[in-house]
Amino acid sequence: MLASNTTRRALASCSSSSTATAVLPSFLVPALQTSAPRRTFSATANRPSKLGRNPISIPPGVELQVGDLFVKKDVTTYLQIKKRKVVVKGPLGQLELDIPSFVKLDHDAEGRKAVLTVEDKEQKKQMEMWGTTWSYLNNYIMGVSEGHTAVLRLVGIGYRATVEPRPALEEYPGQQFVCLKLGFSHPVEMGLPLGMKASAPQPTRVLLEGIDKEQIMSFAAKIRRWRVPEPYKGKGIFINDETIKLKAKKIK
Repeated sequence: MLASNTTRRALASCSSSSTATAVLPSFLVPALQTSAPRRTFSATANRPSKLGRNPISIPPGVELQVGDLFVKKDVTTYLQIKKRKVVVKGPLGQLELDIPSFVKLDHDAEGRKAVLTVEDKEQKKQMEMWGTTWSYLNNYIMGVSEGHTAVLRLVGIGYRATVEPRPALEEYPGQQFVCLKLGFSHPVEMGLPLGMKASAPQPTRVLLEGIDKEQIMSFAAKIRRWRVPEPYKGKGIFINDETIKLKAKKIK
């Protein structure tokens, strides 16, 4: 018993001495250095926005006016944020867009183009707003020059739509109302926002026109909520080229 304990102690001392005198290979030394910078998850370099890096072409008759910085309170965080107002004027109307201060707009009046850049491409918030601001500005330019449209398709037995005035319900003079018969006990009447036009070329088609794409699609979504397309018979209100995959009928 005594001999076995002595043997164990001798082996332990030999292993500790061999560990102390062992020399690490050269390729393992950088991995154990605490002062070395940590490697990021992605080794690829930051790339510019696919939308934001493209210049925006300005058609004839459209003008851009970039204003000075002003302070605006954010609705979600209630923080004071610096922004810049861009006024887009065209033959169909005028729209105003508030862009963040870190988004720079270079307007070339002679070349009829606009280029957007950001101050720091390393910040995620600025990279997100780069493409978003580009998309908004491009839609505004197209809206005041050509306009935006949305087509609503009514699919269902007895579904009908008309555009009529309702003097007793109008919010501003000359307001038109989209009147829908969707199988309810009462017709659905929705007033058009100011600056938007509507027509019914067919009893089951409604054409919305305007310069603000966001306003048009938001109003179309409100109409669609009355009869969301269902997957068994394919009935409902469809926007533009919207489709739905039909399901098999339930067998009891």
